[in-house]
Amino acid sequence: MKNPLVWNSMIHGYSRHGYPGKAILLFKEMNFDPLETLHRDAFVLSTVFGACADLFALGCGKQVHARVFIDGFEFEHDKVLCSSIVNFYGKCGDLDSAARVVGFVKEVDDFSLSALVSGYANAGRMSDARRVFDNKVDPCSVLWNSIISGYVSNGEEMEALALFNKMRRNGVWGDFSAVANILSAASSLLNVELVKQMHDHAFKIGATHDIVVASTLLDAYSKCQHPHEACELFGELKVYDAILLNTMITVYCNCGRVEDAKMVFNSMPNKTLISWNSILVGLTQNACPSEALDTFSRMNELDVKMDKFSFASVISACAIKSSLELGEQVFGKAITLGLESDQIISTSLVDFYCKCGLVEMGRKVFDGMIKTDEVSWNTMLMGYATNGYGIEALTLFNEMGYSGVRPSAITFTGVLSACDHCGLVEAGRNLFCTMKHEYDINPGIEHYSCMVDLFARAGCFGEAMYLIEEMPFQADAYMWLSVLRGCVSHGNKIIGKMAAEKIIQLDPENSGAYIQLSNILATSEDWEGLAQVRELMRSKNVQKIPGCSWMDC
Repeated sequence: MKNPLVWNSMIHGYSRHGYPGKAILLFKEMNFDPLETLHRDAFVLSTVFGACADLFALGCGKQVHARVFIDGFEFEHDKVLCSSIVNFYGKCGDLDSAARVVGFVKEVDDFSLSALVSGYANAGRMSDARRVFDNKVDPCSVLWNSIISGYVSNGEEMEALALFNKMRRNGVWGDFSAVANILSAASSLLNVELVKQMHDHAFKIGATHDIVVASTLLDAYSKCQHPHEACELFGELKVYDAILLNTMITVYCNCGRVEDAKMVFNSMPNKTLISWNSILVGLTQNACPSEALDTFSRMNELDVKMDKFSFASVISACAIKSSLELGEQVFGKAITLGLESDQIISTSLVDFYCKCGLVEMGRKVFDGMIKTDEVSWNTMLMGYATNGYGIEALTLFNEMGYSGVRPSAITFTGVLSACDHCGLVEAGRNLFCTMKHEYDINPGIEHYSCMVDLFARAGCFGEAMYLIEEMPFQADAYMWLSVLRGCVSHGNKIIGKMAAEKIIQLDPENSGAYIQLSNILATSEDWEGLAQVRELMRSKNVQKIPGCSWMDC
């Protein structure tokens, strides 16, 4: 007969280190021997319930629950065993059984209630979770954390913030989990000021060196477009784990610090699939397709199990290189793994074919998709736009509305760009109004840029200048360059001269603006002005870029 400590230690060890199946098998082996059943105590039963919860093994857990009754355990007096049973039923989605267990106990503890609240929250039943929470007088920090976490995970961040403030007013300061929950809420709301406030609070209570809090802080700063603060925090940390380092790879890539991202990736002794995917996405987004493909090759050599995100990133890298043969080879490998119908991979394939100039192939893939979303429609729209298929882009935009997919700001960027490239002035004008008045989307500078370029190309300078004057942004050099190109094309010397002068103010090194201004002044026979421009070029050491022929390349 084995020592009871051995049984308990082995079962607990398997469960704790990620082997719940082995823990359950060992528990069953213990039950086969009548002499060993004497060692079946509340501690080992709690561990087995946890293992069943990890595997979502509802039937197996119910058998263990029956054993609790047969053995005569009074689990209502054992807080750990009671909460483990409630947690098991909650994780497995049998919330009625979880509630019955709680109702069976005369004086239910906060840990069991916390497990029930988490179960309701995981099922999206926040009204039931709140009812359980509100019925508890003077809840402890664990119960506060469960209800706050539930609201965050269900997209009710404002309610989570209100509860956090209420918790503080009630004199419960919360632990590191509370900080992580509110940081998650702040990042979802893109509220960087709240992130900074929680960062200060975390520093005061010593939570910034907690791995979970630090990872959540890094992620929050990254989502709020404040990578500098994330990089500063990372430099202060002494301890890391894989999740934190994966987050930092993404942060560095998002702010263009690819070499730093590669350094973090290469320093990781145990890379997870998320690590590989993070660096793949980062390299692709930062226009390093060759390095992304090299990374993909290393994954193949090391036999790293890939998923849809791996293949989607590599297909995007092939799209940047316009490497048709290689992209189709990668997709072929995805097919062998049964991923050919995956929505993310199909969307990447649409983008790939369009960037290779095979728009009809892209449309064929798009039409064959089982499920589409806003990203899929926008990808096909941008494919049409960049390849000059204006009418097709407008038709697709209308089809998008009929399918029930609501267009976003990105959608309008694509369709306005298509109108711009194809000179569809009236369609562009109508879409710009539709965007504002029917969909209540405030145009961004990219939408104004499309419209200004569209009007300038068509010689509608009055409308172009009206937009520049009325928009809530300052026109940049690129926007004025659109106006200048239109003026040169249509011979509008007055506005062209003003546009060139604006470009020179915003971008003094732009030699093209000086040349165009010189040409306008020359055709106007303003020789004095022409001499002044050339003198200005000499004083600023602005060099005219020499022309070249493809024969010289």
